[in-house]
Amino acid sequence: MPANVLLADDHQLVRQGVRALLERQNFDVVAEASDGQEAVRMAEQTRPDIAVLDLSMPNLNGIDAGREILRVSPRTRFLLLTMHTEEHHILEALRAGARGCVTKTQASEHLVEAINEIVADGVYLSPSVSGAVVQAYLAGSPLIYEPLTARERQVLQLVAEGRTTKEVAAQLGVSVKTAESHRSRIMDKLDIHSTAGLVHYAIRRGLIVA
Repeated sequence: MPANVLLADDHQLVRQGVRALLERQNFDVVAEASDGQEAVRMAEQTRPDIAVLDLSMPNLNGIDAGREILRVSPRTRFLLLTMHTEEHHILEALRAGARGCVTKTQASEHLVEAINEIVADGVYLSPSVSGAVVQAYLAGSPLIYEPLTARERQVLQLVAEGRTTKEVAAQLGVSVKTAESHRSRIMDKLDIHSTAGLVHYAIRRGLIVA
C-alpha cells in the first residue's frame, strides 16, 4: 500500500509541484497545508505516514511543526524541505525528530528516494545536507543552546513576522496579557529589548527568512 503523505509549504506552486511528483510515484497525498499550525491540524485529522514540511513557514516553522505533529500523531514521520543547509538548522531538525532533510534545489531528484527510505524506517539526508552534518561532527560542533520553550519560539516567530500583541493572542487563543507575558519573558531570556533585535534573532535561528 502506498504511503499517505501530508504536504506543508506556504507557496502553492511548490505544493502543486511536489504533489504532482509524488502522485506520479503512486503516493497518496491526503492533505495540504500552507503554514505550520495548519500542518499540525491536518496531521491530527488525517494521521499521515509521512509529513513533508517546509522549514520556513508562517505561524509555525517546520521544525516546531514537526515536533507538534509527533505529539498529535506519533506514528507520523516527518522530513523537511529546506533552502537552508547550515549545520545548526540540520542538527536541530534531527534533534526534533526529523527523519529526513531534502534541499529544495534537489527535491525532484531526492524526495521520492527520501520518502521510500523513511517508510522503510531509515533516515535520508540530501548530499549537501549530509555534508553539513559530517562537517559539524568532524568539527565537534555542539547543538546551539535553545533557551526558549516551544510556545515562546512560536510567539517569537509571530512577533518577528510583524504581528501585534493582540494578533499574537488571537492566533494562539490566549489573552493579550498572556501574550505580553510571553513576549516579556522572551526578551528577558534572550537579553534583547527591541522588536528589531527579536527579528534579527529569529532570522539567525531560521524561524523566519530575511
